[in-house]
Amino acid sequence: MTAVPAAAFRRSAVATAAGPTLDGRLSELLAGKKIVMTGVTGFIGEQVLWKILTELPETAPAVLVRRKGSASARERVIGLVKKKIFTQLREAAGGAEQLVDARIQVIEGDLPNVPELPADLDVVMHCAGDVSFDPPIDQAFTTNVIGTRALMRRMIEAVTDEAGNITKVPHYVHISTAYTAGRRRGAIPEAPHEHSIDYETETRAGLAMRELIEAESRTAEQLTRLRKEAEREHRAAGFLTTAADTERRRKDWVQEKLVEAGTERARSLGWTDVYTFTKALGERVVADLGANLHVSIVRPAIVESSWLHPYPGWIEGFKMAEPLILAYGRGELPEFPASPDSVVDIVPCDHVVNAILAVCATVPEVGRPEYYHVASGARNPLTFRELYDHVRSYFTAHPFDGGERGAAHLPQWQFPGATSVERLLTNSERAHKVAERVLARAPRSERIRKIARDLDRARVRMTFLRRYLGLYNEYAQSELHFVDDNTLRLTRSLHPDDQPIFAFDTAVYDWTTYIEEVHCPSITEPVRRMDAIRRKRGARPTTMKDLSRDTAGSQALAVFDLDGTVMTTNVIETYLWARLPELSKLRQAAEVGAVLRKLPSYIKAERRDRGTFLRAVYRRYQGADLAALEEFVDNEMAPHVLSRLSPDAVRRIRAHRAAGHTTILITGVVRPLTRPLRPLFDVIVAADLATDADGRCTGFLTGPPLVGESRAAWLRHFAALNGIDLSRSFAYADSHSDQPMLAAVGNPVAVSPDVPLMRAARANQWSMAEWRIKPQAFRWTMPK
Repeated sequence: MTAVPAAAFRRSAVATAAGPTLDGRLSELLAGKKIVMTGVTGFIGEQVLWKILTELPETAPAVLVRRKGSASARERVIGLVKKKIFTQLREAAGGAEQLVDARIQVIEGDLPNVPELPADLDVVMHCAGDVSFDPPIDQAFTTNVIGTRALMRRMIEAVTDEAGNITKVPHYVHISTAYTAGRRRGAIPEAPHEHSIDYETETRAGLAMRELIEAESRTAEQLTRLRKEAEREHRAAGFLTTAADTERRRKDWVQEKLVEAGTERARSLGWTDVYTFTKALGERVVADLGANLHVSIVRPAIVESSWLHPYPGWIEGFKMAEPLILAYGRGELPEFPASPDSVVDIVPCDHVVNAILAVCATVPEVGRPEYYHVASGARNPLTFRELYDHVRSYFTAHPFDGGERGAAHLPQWQFPGATSVERLLTNSERAHKVAERVLARAPRSERIRKIARDLDRARVRMTFLRRYLGLYNEYAQSELHFVDDNTLRLTRSLHPDDQPIFAFDTAVYDWTTYIEEVHCPSITEPVRRMDAIRRKRGARPTTMKDLSRDTAGSQALAVFDLDGTVMTTNVIETYLWARLPELSKLRQAAEVGAVLRKLPSYIKAERRDRGTFLRAVYRRYQGADLAALEEFVDNEMAPHVLSRLSPDAVRRIRAHRAAGHTTILITGVVRPLTRPLRPLFDVIVAADLATDADGRCTGFLTGPPLVGESRAAWLRHFAALNGIDLSRSFAYADSHSDQPMLAAVGNPVAVSPDVPLMRAARANQWSMAEWRIKPQAFRWTMPK
């Protein structure tokens, strides 16, 4: 008996069975044909349109494009042909608008809301679809099943007369995916997949999931859990901020559960994810509605950058492999749960486009769909181990420039298996949670902010790994072999003159050239360019707006917090400054001891609500003589206060005044302690101590202290009364409790922020500044 190597089964022989072939050049076979396309703004659709306009001059493309915001479908297509690959076509036509008007029919519509299609259509090419592997279940069904059905029905209407007779039989070309095979193993023929799934029933159930999950998200139990999570993070900022974050969490939870529902339903029926599941059901829709039509179904594998056209390495956006390749090059992908000998079935985009157009030129038998796999695994297999070796070889020769840190360290993959990789990731996630709990209790400093930034980067990496491991784990271990006999027969029937420009034989290129010289350079080039721009800019100490160019004048406010922003103090410290000098040495020691004993409860109160914390501290002013306190501040304490001001803050305040802005200090500090700062500010909003008939402090305030959301409310009211434009105004603060105030203006600046505010500033792209303060005296030195 002759031994046959397993790899031999990957090779495909030329099929002997009859099937459509090409009899002539594509430009002749498709001359005079109108091809209605969907998905033209997508990766494959864009290149299909370019290829038609470039190589098929007598073919008329009509594109179905939806409005996007205020941009009409025509405006979006004009924007599309302004891209680089259309340059020669655009210049030859005299401009983007001229090119669209001369060559492209634009149909405004969407899936599944498909408008009437042109009656003179010959081919409908359905390239659109939800290409995310993990869309919400209702979205996947709407796009891939309902959208496909709506398009085919409109196509049939377009070629059916009033008597119900089909005037001509169009060719429907459906772009699917090779992975509609699901969790099967072994050879996958170019044929319908056998299954008994009722797509009508599954579609109704998939759409109903949103209503079910939305209802569950609004139950008392679920809302309580989400609210408590939001309160733990945002309580200091106020109830409205917490409420907004609770609703954000609810919506995120709904999306997460819809994705989870899609994934689990797909896997329960034998598919890897809801994308491949709904694409498989979409194929069944095509077969049912195409009983009286010419039907072809094209199933590409993993589509990546082009081999030759429009130029080597052409790609739009990141597809399946790019994020993983870039993460590896950055040293951020320590392992991957791939089987080293599994085939990763990559095919260049231009091969897919050429195959689609060749299929469009065929005439399949009515009611007998033809299937085409556009894949490389049958005759040019690439294993995950080989892919890893090529990527590592590329980055070894061309590492990312890490600046002062040098080149990134490239991990050495050992392919330990999915279980080991999962264990490594889980342990890292647990360690990260512990670090976050410790960080939450750490005192504020630049070092702590650096640790927080490092933790944030680690969290982003772990989130990335968790998502991609979940999405691609099964693809990385699949044992599918896509038979491509039909596709091979079609490419071999290409006219000799079409071979240079329309070939799609995936055996013609070698992986070393494609990955190391075409694909990796293409996807890393824009990343390297952005890195170079960042290095050229250098590290900037601040991103604040240049006030010398500001023209808002009196229409703008400049609002400053005090403690930690303008001045290196805290409420307890300023209380001791003001209170201790009037006490005897014995009573000073007693007062300091009492404050220290209460310190844990003060800290706990501040974490719950800053207003409660301030009231608790100010109760200690009970019995103090207010007039004497003011006199002491003016005569003795003023130099001590001014020595604690940040020179950076003072310069910024004076710059705002020079620009004509109204400067405002909003602080929880009691008003007497702000008296030395009156020359700097036009308005000072502070806490006012209530007094009795003798002028002695009662330990209470005359009104609630302005903290959290109340500061934002005060600003809006002040602005409305004084004709201020908050969108042109500025605010400066250091604490997460001031997030609402910063969000109320158009130019927020987080100054030496605590970790939660730093994260909010980064998320909202607010300016950040480090204002360093070097007091002339030791921090706990008392005024004399």
